[in-house]
Formats: sequence, C-alpha cells, structure tokens
Amino acid sequence: MRDDRLEELRSQLEGIAEELAGIGYDKLKEAIETEDAAAAAEERRLGRARRSVLKAAALLAGAGDE
Repeated sequence: MRDDRLEELRSQLEGIAEELAGIGYDKLKEAIETEDAAAAAEERRLGRARRSVLKAAALLAGAGDE
C-alpha cells in the first residue's frame, strides 16, 4: 500500500526539480549573454542539485528498488 505522505513528498520534490531547472535555465542564459563564468558554474551546480532531487523523487516512487 502506498503512503499518501510519501506520494505528496515525491510530488513536492518533482516541483522543486522543475524550479531548479527554471533557475538553471536563467543562469545559463545569463552566462551566455554576459560570458560570466560564475553564472555558468552556478548553472552546473543547479543541474547537479536538480538531478539529486529527481533521484530522491524516483526513490520515493519505488524506481530502482532492488
């Protein structure tokens, strides 16, 4: 039986991942427009955070169960 609290948390994590993607996109645009190395590094950091959040959401969904 699925726990509704875990499903809600999974959904919230997916929302956070979407927000991180949007912020990362903005940082990427900034990096391209201004040739700002710091913005490019920030975009990469946000990408890593987004992937980690998506991994946590997948674990809560049961993906990758062994």
